[in-house]
Amino acid sequence: MAKRVRARKIPPVIYLRDVSLRRGPQPLIEHADLAILRGEKIGVVGRNGCGKSTLLALVAGDQADETLSSLGIDSGEFECPTSLRIVRVAQQLPDTDQPAVEYVIEGDTALARCMRRLQAAQQRADGLAEATALADYEQLGGYTARSRAAALLDGLGFDAQRIDRPLREFSGGLRMRANLARALMCPSDVLLLDEPTNHLDLDAVLWLEGWLQAYPGTLLLVSHDREFLDAIVDKIVHIHAGRVDSYSGNFSRYMEQRLARRAQREAENARRTRELEHVQGFIDRFRAKASKARQAQSRIKWLERLPALVEERDESSVNWQFVAPTKLPNPLVSLERWSAGYGTTKILQEVKLAIAPGARLGILGRNGAGKSTLIRSLAGELSALGGERIAAAELHCGFFAQLEVDQLDADSSPLLELSRRGGAFVATWSEQQKRDHLGGFGFRGERVFASVREFSGGERARLSLAILVARRPNLLLLDEPTNHLDLEMRDSLLLALQDYAGAVVLVSHDRGLLGGVCDEFVLVHDQGVQSWSGNLDDYATWLAERRGPSTKSSSQERSATSRQRRRGEADARRELAPLRTELKRIEKRLAELGEERVSIERQLADPAQYSSDLSQRFAALAAELEPLEERWLELGEQLEREPAAHFEQH
Repeated sequence: MAKRVRARKIPPVIYLRDVSLRRGPQPLIEHADLAILRGEKIGVVGRNGCGKSTLLALVAGDQADETLSSLGIDSGEFECPTSLRIVRVAQQLPDTDQPAVEYVIEGDTALARCMRRLQAAQQRADGLAEATALADYEQLGGYTARSRAAALLDGLGFDAQRIDRPLREFSGGLRMRANLARALMCPSDVLLLDEPTNHLDLDAVLWLEGWLQAYPGTLLLVSHDREFLDAIVDKIVHIHAGRVDSYSGNFSRYMEQRLARRAQREAENARRTRELEHVQGFIDRFRAKASKARQAQSRIKWLERLPALVEERDESSVNWQFVAPTKLPNPLVSLERWSAGYGTTKILQEVKLAIAPGARLGILGRNGAGKSTLIRSLAGELSALGGERIAAAELHCGFFAQLEVDQLDADSSPLLELSRRGGAFVATWSEQQKRDHLGGFGFRGERVFASVREFSGGERARLSLAILVARRPNLLLLDEPTNHLDLEMRDSLLLALQDYAGAVVLVSHDRGLLGGVCDEFVLVHDQGVQSWSGNLDDYATWLAERRGPSTKSSSQERSATSRQRRRGEADARRELAPLRTELKRIEKRLAELGEERVSIERQLADPAQYSSDLSQRFAALAAELEPLEERWLELGEQLEREPAAHFEQH
């Protein structure tokens, strides 16, 4: 039975030893070994439903018994230092009248407790307690808390003029961003992020990327965004078919290593297959001959001992096919001196834009600039506040909005939803044609009759796209279509859009999709729409130069404080540098010994593999570990005297 162990004399490392996890009756992870070292930035990847979020829930679960019970850990051991400050983004949508900036400030739980102590001391007129609380308040950064919270909100796309408004007044997407800002506000040793870019625009993604690059603690990041992972992580944990495999380097390096491992497995399979065929041929030829009977019998025993061929449990792949449009008028739709907005408020003014057949247009712009307003204008969903929208008589628009998945009937099934909402083309299809179409989007067999209510966000997004393309549009308008889609699904979408004969207009925070699909961009800025001649890297530079004043002032404030601290601590850091070098060497050795210990423990548990040599090596490991752990503690105590040696929140 699995157990959570209180960490003893070990460095701030999280260990999983032979852990098996399940959700309900479904096994997710089997016999996993994993060591998470201090300061590592780890990308957790794998298909939807493979167990990524479950792994994060295990690491976050300091409410031990309940968490472990609900996760269903069948076996193994999880070890985590109790002193680690582990922070995870709240998944519940906040519904409060508290101002957004105050909600974020309270994410710093130590500061929030100090503020309550200070308030209580002031109410009691206790001068000594108030002075103590004020000293703690200053040490915890209380005087800069508002500017730091405002900088987080600005970076994540909040209007600086509205951060004092009640959080309840903001959209669901912005309230989820407030949850993210609240988590980033909290000082942490380990930060757990599960698809943090799902509710972000590209500008917020780029800001978050920079923030996480500078984060000094340990990061576990679940994401399906290749570029985001590449820029941040230095290790990949891949969950696949119940296994947990680790790869050093970023996502691109992981892909190279994975392909190399696959090629090695295929070569090994081929070699073993040849051996098997050769031995089987010998047995078949000589089994009946008395002179060869003994040799044949020994070969049979050898064949029984031959390790099973290494087989990759292939998960079902998805190969999307977008039905070709029947007609492609030129232009499909155009905006002439177009103005649009909401009520009497103009978001866009004097826009001139035409969409030709085969166009691949990406829309760029800061949060709130009007990207969604532009794409809704092209779709004909907004009334004009000025100008004219001219649509071809044969225009057939397919519009995937950010909330498209919410339009699905939760009590329906994929087959029924396609029949109801697929339009005139689908009405002529047989049931087999409908099932074939849904199969191309990953809904196979009895899955076409399953309840939409049971579907994940990724499955709902796939179903919405399947219905959309079945209508045979000649213009696809896609507003953040990759939310909830895993890497394989994003690749399938990219390839399908490249082959699609109609025009595509795309708003997305996924740079891989934007760069792979779009051959031209427009920038929505200052209520206008202008051609963008640069690439996505140029756009990131443009965004950085236009960060809001709250971000700039906070950045300057942090820089000034940092310079003062660096001047006062430079000599101390030079003196402590050899200690940090020794600490890293010890931590590396402890990790190596820990992995060897896991391997030996597993062998010792198997009577068939038990040997006195293994037992002696296990005792030698224990003897080597004890002085190393003691030395690690000594070094940690020395380095704790230097603030920079601690995990700190920027």
